[in-house]
Amino acid sequence: MTEPGATAPTEYGLFLPIGNGGWIISETAPHPEASYEYNRRAAVLAEENGFDFIMSMGKWRGYDGATDHWGRTLESMTMMSGLAEATERVKVWSTVHTNLFHPALTAKMFTTLQEISGGRAGLNIVVGSYVDEFAQMGLWREELSHADRYRFTEEWTTLVKRLWTEDSVTFDGEFHRLEDCRSRPHPDPVPTLISAGRSETGLNFQARHCDGSFLTASTLEGLRDASRDVRERAEALGRRIRTYSMLTVVMDETDAAAEARRGKYGRGADIDAIVNMKRSWGLPADKALSLTAEKPEDEAFQTPFVVGSPDTVTERIQEIVGFAELDGLMLIFPDYHADLAAFGEAVMPRLRPDVVTATSR
Repeated sequence: MTEPGATAPTEYGLFLPIGNGGWIISETAPHPEASYEYNRRAAVLAEENGFDFIMSMGKWRGYDGATDHWGRTLESMTMMSGLAEATERVKVWSTVHTNLFHPALTAKMFTTLQEISGGRAGLNIVVGSYVDEFAQMGLWREELSHADRYRFTEEWTTLVKRLWTEDSVTFDGEFHRLEDCRSRPHPDPVPTLISAGRSETGLNFQARHCDGSFLTASTLEGLRDASRDVRERAEALGRRIRTYSMLTVVMDETDAAAEARRGKYGRGADIDAIVNMKRSWGLPADKALSLTAEKPEDEAFQTPFVVGSPDTVTERIQEIVGFAELDGLMLIFPDYHADLAAFGEAVMPRLRPDVVTATSR
């Protein structure tokens, strides 16, 4: 436990490969399968090697291409319930799209996850925005704007929080109606709330409701400014929020060997899948193709990445966390099993010397 007034240690988490292919869209990269067993092993390795949390995304449609990237996915909530049983210490953070899950259903699900995990549950709130994922189910509401979807999510989140703390909820709002709705038992403690997004509306939502904010930016300066921004918004409301970002780690014994790995993965970039991914963001096909063609070897990576030896990776992570004033990083690996073990042995003891890992026991 952190002493009052003390600075909490930087948290390191693992973004699990709940979709086939993990987070590198390449024909020459390791291709984690969307299997419970693969994810279970990754989660246990994360716990054994000193990680603080594990998280999985929600994804309902893949990007085709030669790799059929994310064409096979598991469901986040049910998988994380299993992983809560498979682990003892790491926090288990699951993703819910607010336009797919009713707030009363979500309240009950996460109360159950909190029971299973012994108080380690977290809810990653996502405002559904990728049309193809939801149109295939007949659940995309074309008439709702970006601002509308956030109003929907604001109302949704308020109801989930009320159901976690009140014996009965009656509500007649813009998007939801509850009549003497009951959801007991109540979770103790209330699950951690996390969300991502850089729009004004998204940042204001995080500041009002969330315990953690996942941020992205094209530069370290931009990431630092975003971290300061959302904290200031929360502080203005009398709240505190922790800030996180994502990072892919490509590590080997030497910088040259790690760069060779990165180059190999980049050369196999699945252009069709990458273009389809960009189209899912709303980009026209020609724009998506031109952006991908500029540097396809980097486009294979879906997040910022660091490449190098254990020394280089350690220094670079410390630089990112320190400069951007982050409270934590969620990490991604090409080969979750082999790379997690190597990272836990060579890097984690230097990032978090307070944590006992499997290799330091």
